[in-house]
Amino acid sequence: MTHHPPIARLRALRSVELLTPAFAEATDFYEDAWGLEVVESEHSASWLRGTGEEHHALQLTRSERTGLGRIVFAVTTPAEVDEAARRLQARGITPVAGPGPLDQVGGGYGLRFHDHEGRLIELSADTWAVAPRGREAAVPVGVTHTVLNTPDIDAAVAFYCDVLGLRVSDWSEHQMAFLRCNADHHCIAFNQAEWVSLNHVAYEMSSVDHFMRGLGRLRHHGIVPQWGPGRHGPGNNTFSYFTDPTGLVCEYTSEVAQVVEDRWIAKVWRRVPELSDLWGTAGPPSKEIRCHMAGRPEGEQK
Repeated sequence: MTHHPPIARLRALRSVELLTPAFAEATDFYEDAWGLEVVESEHSASWLRGTGEEHHALQLTRSERTGLGRIVFAVTTPAEVDEAARRLQARGITPVAGPGPLDQVGGGYGLRFHDHEGRLIELSADTWAVAPRGREAAVPVGVTHTVLNTPDIDAAVAFYCDVLGLRVSDWSEHQMAFLRCNADHHCIAFNQAEWVSLNHVAYEMSSVDHFMRGLGRLRHHGIVPQWGPGRHGPGNNTFSYFTDPTGLVCEYTSEVAQVVEDRWIAKVWRRVPELSDLWGTAGPPSKEIRCHMAGRPEGEQK
């Protein structure tokens, strides 16, 4: 069997696209309550940024189907995108778009392909720059991780590590796997589930203070957490989960563990309440949030 190197060195999770039938309501929610800023909007899509350097952290696309549109990772140069295309072909995976200039809001040079379970992945370089935004406000910096439901966690971890070069930071028994592409403990996590769907998207808050003030602003909008605030064992990050107008789950998080590459030893965490929330403030997740995290099977909605 030929050994194929990973297709690229992913720098970061850049943005996530969500498909929503409740397009106007979702755009309002992410702008007014959640704290992102609309960079551009059209009849059937809107692009929203945080305080970070990415052109946008979230793309909302009007759709009959609810769920994940695509996951976008940053690579450093267009040459790496071209190399990634060659390495994908060597593995028998044909990009569905690119490599080439991306004809989309935010620009960039990139490619798109489907993972082993049909999710659309985009790798991009040279996206448009945006003016710096102050970080004082209690609003997200950007998207920091997304959790994906999969019926075969071992196959999912194998694909993302082997093809995309992610590294396993930790496991939560054999139920969740946390994968990183940079010093952040995880940019993708897989949850063993009955079907392929989106579990949730997490947004980074600059500090625990920003995190708590963000919860205060949401409360001011009449929005209360469906699970949280608390602090997770794996990743050590704070968490508070909400449901957007589409019924998709979004999370505020802060202080995710930083991994020193050669010194980190992945471990398997037990799934017990005192490790899923080290603070003991969140209580168990509600039945509603668990149902929203499970999502609907992708295939049923096409």
